[in-house]
Amino acid sequence: MATGVELDAIDLKILRELQANGRMTNVELAERVGISAPPCLRRVRKLEQAGAIHGYRALLNASAVGYDLVAFCMVGLKHQSEANLKAFAAATVQWPLVRQAWMVSGDSDFLLHCVAENLTVFQDFVIEVLTANEQVDTVRTMLTIRQVKDAGLVNV
Repeated sequence: MATGVELDAIDLKILRELQANGRMTNVELAERVGISAPPCLRRVRKLEQAGAIHGYRALLNASAVGYDLVAFCMVGLKHQSEANLKAFAAATVQWPLVRQAWMVSGDSDFLLHCVAENLTVFQDFVIEVLTANEQVDTVRTMLTIRQVKDAGLVNV
């Protein structure tokens, strides 16, 4: 959990409910977790300020908005110095196709979750941007077939 946040059973219920549906009203949230609206709102604000909740967003259906390809790229860098790791991490922020990026241990240095309109757009990104990056040594790609699970990021 976020540093310095003590969570009780009600806080955990709030986090579960908001992770499942971040659009519900405070009144509905309060009803679901079994408290009245004013203390519920105070708890949500406390969780936001403490960093346990770091934002809200709409989850889009990628294919419905014209993004039919989801892929993962395992990227190995030429050198794993702190400067190279930081430079590559900073570069990922500039690439719209990269929706999430993790620095990882093992055979690769980074794992990139990419979403593109189609295979051609993804291939162009891999060839013209990713492998052209001066820090990159190897790129292994995995095209997805279908998503079989989409749960919240944390099981609270």
